[in-house]
Amino acid sequence: MADKTFNDNFLRACRQESVDHTPVWYMRQAGRYQPEYRKIREKYTFFEMNEIPEVCAEVTRLPVEQLGVDTAILFADIMTPLKPIGVEVDIKSGVGPVIANPIRHVDDVTKLRDLEPENDVPYILESVKMLNEQLSVPLIGFSGAPFTLASYMIEGGPSKNYHLTKAFMYSQPEAWSVLMEKLASLTVTYLKAQITAGAKAVQVFDSWVGALNQPDYRHYVAPIMHRIFGELKEASDVPTIYFGVGAGHLLPEWNCLQADVLGLDWRTTIDTAREELGIRKSLQGNLDPSLLLGPWEMIEAQAREIIDQGVKEPGHIFNLGHGTYPEIKVETLQRLTAFIHEYSQQN
Repeated sequence: MADKTFNDNFLRACRQESVDHTPVWYMRQAGRYQPEYRKIREKYTFFEMNEIPEVCAEVTRLPVEQLGVDTAILFADIMTPLKPIGVEVDIKSGVGPVIANPIRHVDDVTKLRDLEPENDVPYILESVKMLNEQLSVPLIGFSGAPFTLASYMIEGGPSKNYHLTKAFMYSQPEAWSVLMEKLASLTVTYLKAQITAGAKAVQVFDSWVGALNQPDYRHYVAPIMHRIFGELKEASDVPTIYFGVGAGHLLPEWNCLQADVLGLDWRTTIDTAREELGIRKSLQGNLDPSLLLGPWEMIEAQAREIIDQGVKEPGHIFNLGHGTYPEIKVETLQRLTAFIHEYSQQN
């Protein structure tokens, strides 16, 4: 470790144990809002930054050193493990992942091969090992969830309504099932490899699953998520986190999973999750990232409210309701991190 004093507040919060202060990290905490990141980005493509362990480790460490957050999250993309299995994907600035060979039929699904992490993404595993030696806070590994990965693979890129994905799901249920099983295997294999390499927790990003209603989630997605979190729980005791956007209506379904932590976006308060929906797991969230572009007084007031709700029961990790924006100032996140630590210590 970079420091003999290892800050394990995040891990303790995941396990609903007592903490010194409310731990905090920010989704997309390594990114374009940082001048240092932008300078590095001028030299490399996004995937090159993933594939050079020294660069990946530097970018991953930067927000920990700069902001004082309680955990690092591996700098990568949910598309990273898809490239080796046959998905022709590129990250286009201002657009996001764009896929040249979108899935249309079951034949497209069966062409996808299985992920072999040691051969296909050795640079990711090397980055995790490197960071495990360098950091004095836990490292979170991560993967995209099957529905969200499938949505990109079917739509060919970002979507507003995911109508092609839903149409595939409804009209080709057998092909959908094969795709879900393949992506579930990829997710488990990828996360297990990151854990073996030294990740102290793993998060599954199901960013777009909120596009589904509860019955469709229960029928088309939930069995796969039970499989993923069940197999991860059997393999390791590292904490697991599940997060989606606009998915508050799915929280009762998620409460049945073997995930340790559920991420909330800004639409569902912590009190609502605990008192109305009966969520007894640890919770992560959930400041609206747009608020970080507003006046400090508003940011502080909302952060105080989130902390006040979070500390009522053990198991709260402060985070944003989604990722940071390029327009956010480093100084704002530094000030917010310090406030979260100081204020939560008083409660």
